[in-house]
Amino acid sequence: MLQKNSKFSQLTKSLSLVKILPIALLIIAIFNSYFIVIEGHVGVVKRFGEAKDQQNPGLHFKIPFIETVEMIEVRTRKNAEKMASSTKEQMPVTIEVSVNWTVNKEAALDLFKRYGGLTQFEQRILDPRFRSATKDTIPQFEAEQLIQDRASAIQGIERRLADEMEGFPVVVDNIQIENIILPQKYINSIEIKQTEKNLAAAEEHKLERQRLEALRAVNTADARAKGILKVAEAEAQSILLKGKAEAQAIEAKAKALKNNPLIVKLTEAQAWDGKLPSTMMGDGAMPIMDLRDASK
Repeated sequence: MLQKNSKFSQLTKSLSLVKILPIALLIIAIFNSYFIVIEGHVGVVKRFGEAKDQQNPGLHFKIPFIETVEMIEVRTRKNAEKMASSTKEQMPVTIEVSVNWTVNKEAALDLFKRYGGLTQFEQRILDPRFRSATKDTIPQFEAEQLIQDRASAIQGIERRLADEMEGFPVVVDNIQIENIILPQKYINSIEIKQTEKNLAAAEEHKLERQRLEALRAVNTADARAKGILKVAEAEAQSILLKGKAEAQAIEAKAKALKNNPLIVKLTEAQAWDGKLPSTMMGDGAMPIMDLRDASK
């Protein structure tokens, strides 16, 4: 009896599983019949492993259990490399460089078919060419040029990498030299050289300031001398004009006296103080008389 009940129970469970399994498969199929592509990506749809199509951001549908989706980022990505190289004067140098690159959105399916994804593309295509372009460019510059003019070195790497990456479904831009690591001895020599240059510049500035001060003093003295000369010239001109005026007045007065004798008498009358002379001379042989005694 117990064995019959056990068999019946097992049969019931089996029937239950048979009923539940299709429902479970249906639920799984429903959840596997759609996918969402987030912003900044495209979805590469694969059917039995073969890339068939690409979808833009949004909600999309696929065949459950047959189709799968691989997400490809189409936003800007950054790769950084640290590599050893040498300068034009054969000085060892370590360069830290970075590059930004972006997958062409329309070519994401082609990139996946040819390279299998972004990681594969970086490792097999981009990174080796980036290292090659950098190592070929750095030896064209001296160490001091690399420090003072990184832009020229960056432009050289950009041109070389653009040639290397031509024809690939990506856009490469914004290469940066993040750091330049030189031998410590060279860094010390640069610091000494820069210090000497700063001292020379300071001395030159001092000499220029002294020159300007001397020039200012000369200009001041020259202006003062010109001022004194102007004053002297004005005084001389004043004396000359005054003398000329006096001479003209005397000349006019002499002409007036000459032409009019009455003016002479008038002048004598104006000059008389009202006193009579103390002595007088007669016409004949008269004795000289003291008029003052006679008046007494």
